[in-house]
Parts: sequence; C-alpha cells; structure tokens
Amino acid sequence: MKIVVDDKIPFIRGVLEPFSEVIYASGARIDSRLVRDADALLVRTRTICDETLLDGSNVRFIGSATIGYDHIDTGYCENHDIAWTNSPGCNSSSVMQYVVSALCFISDNSGFSLKNRTLGIVGVGNIGSKVEKAAKALGMHLLLRDPPRSRVEPGFSSVPFERLLRESDIVTLHVPLNRSGKDKTYHLLDARSLGMMKRGAWLINSSRGEVVDTRSLKKAVFSGNLSGVVLDVWENEPDIDLELMEAALISTPHIAGYSLDGKANGTAYVVNSLARHFGLPLGNWYPGNIPLPASGRLEIPVVDAPCEEAIKEVVRSVYAIVGDSDRLKKAPSTFESLRGNYIVRRDFSAYTVAAEKIGRDVAKVLEGLGMRVI
Repeated sequence: MKIVVDDKIPFIRGVLEPFSEVIYASGARIDSRLVRDADALLVRTRTICDETLLDGSNVRFIGSATIGYDHIDTGYCENHDIAWTNSPGCNSSSVMQYVVSALCFISDNSGFSLKNRTLGIVGVGNIGSKVEKAAKALGMHLLLRDPPRSRVEPGFSSVPFERLLRESDIVTLHVPLNRSGKDKTYHLLDARSLGMMKRGAWLINSSRGEVVDTRSLKKAVFSGNLSGVVLDVWENEPDIDLELMEAALISTPHIAGYSLDGKANGTAYVVNSLARHFGLPLGNWYPGNIPLPASGRLEIPVVDAPCEEAIKEVVRSVYAIVGDSDRLKKAPSTFESLRGNYIVRRDFSAYTVAAEKIGRDVAKVLEGLGMRVI
C-alpha cells in the first residue's frame, strides 16, 4: 500500500508508516507522476484533485485535512469509484477565534463598543454557529443568513440578503465556494451587493477569496462606502492584490483556521477516515503531542477595566491578530511560507482563566468564547 501525504499536514509523520509506504511532498508538487501508483492521498487545499491529477492512477481514497473541498473534483471521484472526504468543522473554533480577535480590533480602531452593534453572519454552519454564539456573548445583535440550512431546518430563520447587508454594522462571511447552482457563492459580494451595504460598515472574509469580487471591493474601500475590511482569503492566492492588502485594516495569509487545535482535528479526521476505509487498526487516533500554550492559565491584566475592555485584553493575550497582518504586509511574497510555518496558536478552549477579582459579567463572556473560567 502507498499513501501520498502533503508534508505540511501536522502530527502525521510516523502514524501510517507501520501499515504503508508513505511519501511526503509539498501540496503544489503532488502531481500525476507521484500519485500514479498510490492507493490514497492526504492533502490540503493546494493540491487540485481532478482528472489531470488522478487519470490512470490507482488512487481509491482522498482525504483533505481542511473544511473546504472545492479543490476536489467530487464528480470525477464519484464516477471513478474514488472515496473522498474533507474535515468538516475541524477548525471552526480557530476561525471563530480569528473573527472575535478581528471584531475586537475593529472596535478599538473605530472607537465603538461591540455591544448592541449588529453583526451579519452569512453562512451559519459549523463556523458561523460558533461565531453566532461568541457574538451573543459579546452583546451583539445578529442577522443570520443561510438558505441551505433554512431548507432543511424549519426552525432556522434566514434573513433576506438585502436586509442583512443594509442593516449590519459588520458582515462576516462563512460560506463554501460554489461556482454555480442555487447556492452560488462565487462573487456573492460584487458591485451590486457591496453597494447595498450600510455606508461605513465593515467586512470580514475568512471563507474563500473568490466569494468577493476584488475589483468591486477595492472600489468600495477606496470610495469610503465601507469603513474597512479584514481579509484572510484572497482571489488568486498566493498572488494577492497588493493594493487591497495595504488598504485592508487586517490582511492575513489564509490562516484563520490555523490554530494547532484545528490542525490536529483535521489530521485526526482524515487519518481515521482513511483507517476505516482500508481497515487499518488505528482506533480513534488523535495526536498526543500538541504543544501547550505559553501559559495554560491566564490572568486578566487589568482587573478594574470595564467588562468589554477586560474581554479585549484577554483576547489580545491569547491571539493578537495584528501580528499576523503585520508579517504579511511587511513581506507579501512570503504568503505561502507564512502559512507553512505558522506561529503556535491555540484555541480559546485551551486556556483556563482565573476568575479571582473579576465580575461575573466578564466570566460569563469568557465562557461564551469557549474559555474555562475557574
């Protein structure tokens, strides 16, 4: 048995070697020659799994250690008896943390409180639902849009897109990339829809770059119709639009879901899926060597600060999003390197916060963000 593995999938080395020959390669260099006699591929988004890669190969299983799967030609796989899986929800807590950090940074930059501001969430699945819970904990009003979910879940109310754009102070996107069909999301935000947004609103995109039309977004930002944007994903990655990168309040290299916890979840999901498919005796495998945060116990730095300021201080202590932005803006040509050699970041759930001398209001919000309060 032979398995080709993206060499940037963490925690996986040594796991499959007892059962198979394992070949590690960078995602962009996994080609038809390499996979021709492979039985399985474990990849990330940089490997396009389509006919060009797979035709004539022995591949019978593809596992992507990511939540997205637009890099897999699922139709081709299904027509050629190739099982495939992504890793749904694996990094949802990581992306939620990214959005919360972005919200705090926008609030500080704009001088307004998050409490009672309206957040429009487009896409309320694994990630959007966690963003919804966190925003509620922060005291924000919410407008939710997810037509696919409303069709299968009668109790879920999806607001009209125009209303969400018109009334939201901040819009955050958490949709898959669908290039066609009833739920098409390609250029979901174009000149027309961006023009519907409340003047002075903010946009956060951590879904897929192609969900937003770059040219129209630049016009909306440069004209002042939007106060600003936070972008983790871009059209034509890694060859991103440098003008937009500079103009964005926060620009990051597609790392919103790159906490170690999210990566570990994604790796575990594809390893266990592969094990079930081929009958490998791995049980419910999970990495046992995830580095701990610098401190598993956080003290709120300013205990006398108002509730929202105390929350922001804790969020900055766990993850200061501006550092990721500064690194990209300083050297945009290192986009892929910044992704491949990302800093150690842990989810909120990895942290325990001491509740001594803090009010119940602060503790309740921290719990809503996923931290453990003692």
